[in-house]
Amino acid sequence: MSAGINTYKIDLRELYFTLFEQFGFGQVAGQAPFDAWGPDEAKAVLEQTYRFAKDVLGPLNASGDREGCRVENGSVITPKGFKDAWKGVYEQGFKSISASPDHGGQGGPMMLSVLVEEILSGANSAFNMYPGLAYGAAELVAECGTPEQKKLYVERMLNGTWGGTMCLTEPQAGSDVGAAKSTARKNADGTYNIRGTKIFISGGDHDLAENVIHLVLARIEGAVPGTKGLSLFIVPKIRVKPDGSLQGPNDVTLGSIEHKMGIRASATCVLNFGENDGCVGELVGGIENVGMSQMFKMMNGARIAVGIQGLALASTAYFNALEYAKDRKQGAPAHKWKDPTAPRAAIIEHADVRRMLLEMKSHVEGIRALLVKLAMHTDKAHQLAGKDDTQAAYHRGQVELLTPLVKSYGSDQSFRLCAQAIQVFGGAGYCQDYPVEQYTRDSKIFSIYEGTNHIQAMDLVGRKMGQAGGAHFQQFMSDVGSFIEAHREHKIYGEAVKQLAAAQEGLMASAMAILGWSQDPAKMTLIPLSANRFLNMMSEVAVGWLLLDAAVIAERVGEKATGDEKAFYEGKRWSALWYARNVLPNVEQAARMMALEDTSSVDISTQAFGAI
Repeated sequence: MSAGINTYKIDLRELYFTLFEQFGFGQVAGQAPFDAWGPDEAKAVLEQTYRFAKDVLGPLNASGDREGCRVENGSVITPKGFKDAWKGVYEQGFKSISASPDHGGQGGPMMLSVLVEEILSGANSAFNMYPGLAYGAAELVAECGTPEQKKLYVERMLNGTWGGTMCLTEPQAGSDVGAAKSTARKNADGTYNIRGTKIFISGGDHDLAENVIHLVLARIEGAVPGTKGLSLFIVPKIRVKPDGSLQGPNDVTLGSIEHKMGIRASATCVLNFGENDGCVGELVGGIENVGMSQMFKMMNGARIAVGIQGLALASTAYFNALEYAKDRKQGAPAHKWKDPTAPRAAIIEHADVRRMLLEMKSHVEGIRALLVKLAMHTDKAHQLAGKDDTQAAYHRGQVELLTPLVKSYGSDQSFRLCAQAIQVFGGAGYCQDYPVEQYTRDSKIFSIYEGTNHIQAMDLVGRKMGQAGGAHFQQFMSDVGSFIEAHREHKIYGEAVKQLAAAQEGLMASAMAILGWSQDPAKMTLIPLSANRFLNMMSEVAVGWLLLDAAVIAERVGEKATGDEKAFYEGKRWSALWYARNVLPNVEQAARMMALEDTSSVDISTQAFGAI
């Protein structure tokens, strides 16, 4: 594939259906605090974003991957074209859509901004990480910072003047954040001297903005061990005066950048703070020892962003595979496969290729629905706060519950579906002439960073399901149950809905098993052994439900449609039926496997794994 050629593909009609027809954007937009937004404005934004993706970001995806980042004179140089793309992203307002007007944002619904992010990430996932991290860091300061910190940092980070990062991981600690050794020593003026090393810092250094604002977890001297003793600090790469002007280096040095399998145009950095005892930071909000709770506000957003990345690459991989399958001719149709004179058929006519494509289509549509549903809950919680606290709490609870699903299922399926796109292309897909090999390499990191998917699974079963006395999970199951009861006898989807009911029963049985294990010290090890499986089961129930919900809507509306619109709505039917018939039965089987309470992997001795 030649550099400079856009290969990003998406069907905006799919986004419009999910946003407007399935999740009722019009019921959220046009009401405070989203008064200025409506369907017409949302469509215009999505169309504008897609043009930018095709014209600017898409053509830089392969070239950025080939060129990668490099270090010159202790600083990161990003690939050619990235500086102009950075400028364009901010000039066109793509990163301020859901930001607060108090900080120069447009105050739009999250339902819209997640789809904008899907388009930007799908076109160039590595590039989009730079402004994405800056946005997340700015939002954290906006929520947790002092009034002075908000005034100094937030708007500059939201408008692209400054970048931003989150700095948690250390060489000796990895995901065990509580083992961090970075220190903070208080100065007489209330600032802190920061010292330590952070690794795997995405966007930790770059030449896109005039400054990079790091949010750094460190332990104030004398603080207790573990995560409870960590505080969060604002640490600029270049020191900032109270008026926002820059005043010289802040003893933040680039140790190195990683050479990676994918997202090569995203600089993954080793950063050293205070090697010369001259690194100064500000305590976020002026509050000590609450660094983890503050950082989780950014981490939760980052985890949703990873789910968006996964969806984005799986989606464009699917549409590239679909286009190739329609064009590539190979082999005779099945009913003429013994006839050597039969004309060659497009490979989309072959049954197994159609199976792979429908599997990709159904998963992409279902994960997008799950993502927009999470965003809808976020928007409604925002709207109802202070007006209907009970309903606001319900929506916030669903956001908490769905976040690990979006991150884990979206990222796991992304890598698998991108690899399946290679299979549709055959040998051509394994070559760099087509984009799917890069999509596959890029997507592998999604299940690892921002908390590995096992961390997400343990968060689900160990924390999220028990929140509010288990009410959030019970409400989720009630929502699924209400759909089942309403459509169990549907003339087209009745049997599929019954399959969803069986899957829901298996999920509930497994949830009760986990509850029992948590109360039995002899069986607690079964929880980490089963957590990933349970998260996948719950994700499949959620996606199966939302695909069937979309199909019921499409069936009703599609009766009067013609032409391309009729075919579009028909696609919703087959996505739902395929998933119900081929994925939902896995939930029942997984529930049976959990009931076996297998502990083989902990019972085996370490020596028995092999001598090496």
